[in-house]
Order: sequence, then structure tokens, then C-alpha cells
Amino acid sequence: MTLDFPLILVILVFGSGLIWLGDALFLAPSRRQRVAELQSQFPGWDKAESNQARQYAEKVRASAHEPVLVEYARSFFPVLFVVFVLRSFIAEPFQIPSSSMVPTLQVGDYILVNKYTYGIRLPVVRTKVVDLNEPERGDVMVFFPPHMNDTYYIKRVIGLPGDTVSYRNKQLAVNGEPVPIEWLASVPDGRSRFEVGLESLADSNHLTQVDRARPPRDFSVMVKPGHYFMMGDNRDNSSDSRIWGQVPEKDIVGKAFAIWMHWDSLFSIPSFSRVGAIE
Repeated sequence: MTLDFPLILVILVFGSGLIWLGDALFLAPSRRQRVAELQSQFPGWDKAESNQARQYAEKVRASAHEPVLVEYARSFFPVLFVVFVLRSFIAEPFQIPSSSMVPTLQVGDYILVNKYTYGIRLPVVRTKVVDLNEPERGDVMVFFPPHMNDTYYIKRVIGLPGDTVSYRNKQLAVNGEPVPIEWLASVPDGRSRFEVGLESLADSNHLTQVDRARPPRDFSVMVKPGHYFMMGDNRDNSSDSRIWGQVPEKDIVGKAFAIWMHWDSLFSIPSFSRVGAIE
């Protein structure tokens, strides 16, 4: 079962906010009135170390003290609200768990995803309330795939609605035009033979990787209206639209734009050598 952090955050924000608001409207006035009565009852309440000050403090703690639950709600609500706004509408951090986007993204990279580039959406329900930009070919996008609609995936946008995407002998083509690629290096690795190239898709120049030892996964498909065709940069080691289909617009999360840290494992030292923009 996947932990639904956005839902948990929404519950915590609204729960703490409602507790704080309910106290401010219905309980706090009576506590303030009780404090005022105690101040009249103990005129020397403001004289430090006096007997009346001690009696006053004891009475306040006994009958006019703010409940612990309200105290926690008042303390945590502003912090939770700021986190909620930042994660839901501005930018959200993610960790890369697999090698499907190698060489662009490595396992252990921590990235930032712009949540408003493709429009502002309500958290949890995913409803778009403000239209802004549309995804473009070459964008690195986070989304919910159709076969695991509660799990975040990250791939590159290859085909837009109405495009015809084809892949023949490790060569990508969009609308019948081969996507230019300059092969830069070949790296033998046991039974694999990786080749790394610089691919130019629309305005995006990015690295991609193929395994020449694996048979081609040839296909040709037309992208449906309101959908996007996604592929990993590690073309022969990626579960993407070739396997589980096209991504509907409603399941878009945001555009990945930066790597801010790399951390291999809990027992390793975080590295900032890969910090930079995502191409």
C-alpha cells in the first residue's frame, strides 16, 4: 500500500486549522473572561514572587489554561500550511528510485518538480483550476501512470496529442521525422553494450542511452487527444508508454526542473556534485 502523503498533509492542515479556529471562536473568549476575573480577584497578580501572583498563576493553570491539543494545533498549523502551499502549488521534492532515466537522472538523485508549470491543480483530487502551459516534447515530467495510478513516475515527454511516435532499430521518430541523435560513447559492460548519445527533441538537447545487445523494441503509435506518450532516457531499461500506455492530462503532476542533491543510501554521505538544471 502506497503512503498517500498529500492526503495526510491535507488532513493535518485542515484538522489543525479547524481546531485552532474552533478554539478561537468558542473557547478562547471564555478563557480570556476567566483570566480577567482572576486578575480582579488577585490585584497583585502582576507583582513577581508575591503570594497573590502565585495564587493567580495556580488558578489560571487550573481553570483558564489553553488545552494541550489546541496548543499543538496553534503551533503546528502555520508550519503545516506553508509546507502544504509549497508542495501543492509551487515545488515538490522527489527521489529517483530506478535507472529508467539514466543518464539524465541517476538512482539516488533528489529533484525538484514545478507544480504550476502545467496549471494549478487541487491536491488529492487532481482537478485543474487554472490553465497555464501545456507539456512540450522533451520535457521531463512527473505523473501518475495508468497502470499504477497512485504511484509517481518520471519520464520524458516524447509525443503530444495527435503525434505519431515510432521507434525503429533504436531510432526515435516523431510525425515521420527522425529525432536527431549524435552518438558520443560506447561502453561494453558484460553482455550489454551501452551507447550514449545526445538527442535533440524539439528544444530539448539531452543524453539518452541504448543497449545494442538487446533486440529493438520497435513500435508505431498515434497519441490520443488529451494524452501524452512518455519514454525513459534509458531506452532499453524503462517501463514507459510502450508497456502501460499513454498518460492522460488529468494525471500530470508537474515538470522536473532541477537536481538539488544526490544520496545513494542511508549509510552514504550526501553529495551535491550533481546539482543543476535538468535538460
